[in-house]
Amino acid sequence: MTERPTVLFVCVHNAGRSQMAAGYLQHWAGDRVDVRSAGSEPADRINPAAVEVMREEGIDITTHQPRLIQVDDVKQADVVITMGCGDACPVFPGTRYEDWELEDPAGQSMDAVRAIRDEIRGRVHALLDRLAV
Repeated sequence: MTERPTVLFVCVHNAGRSQMAAGYLQHWAGDRVDVRSAGSEPADRINPAAVEVMREEGIDITTHQPRLIQVDDVKQADVVITMGCGDACPVFPGTRYEDWELEDPAGQSMDAVRAIRDEIRGRVHALLDRLAV
């Protein structure tokens, strides 16, 4: 892994799960980790429920924008975390991949989105420990 690892979070719409994960990692790691997110079929905007539940945590993701995953995103990443779109993500030797099975928050109640957020919080915290930055 490089001195400053690059972590790429990928989900289908890049509007909920991957954005929350990126928000947590950026918040906790600061400039020690290059944090990116993308989607295989990006939405036109971030899920408002994801924005709200992250705001409850004191993390602002309102400036994030869903974007389409590019081959270079994966090539440049040290760790790729997929969330329900593993088949759409290119695979390169030497890159570490993890697949986090998480429910999609789209169309869910606020309580369900909070539960998804809380699971993401725990997984990102454990990832940060593994990165040892």
